[in-house]
Amino acid sequence: MPTYEYECSRCGVITEEFKPISAPKRQRCPKCRGKVTRLISGGMGIHFKGSGFYVNDSRGKMTSGGKDESAPAPSSESKADKKSE
Repeated sequence: MPTYEYECSRCGVITEEFKPISAPKRQRCPKCRGKVTRLISGGMGIHFKGSGFYVNDSRGKMTSGGKDESAPAPSSESKADKKSE
């Protein structure tokens, strides 16, 4: 449900209402009963969850197990083993 902001033309009070789109819009200020106008707000940004939505993520083919086939296999050698060579 969206949040609507209204500003009273008489007293200047800004009120917020969290209601469904199908609900009627507010006509009067709850404080002084003056006429209100609906403000245009910036809204909320889009929030993507999960992998695959970022520039640095790869878009390789996914296997049935959810693993990325194009990702390099993890190395079984540790850094200490590489230094000793």
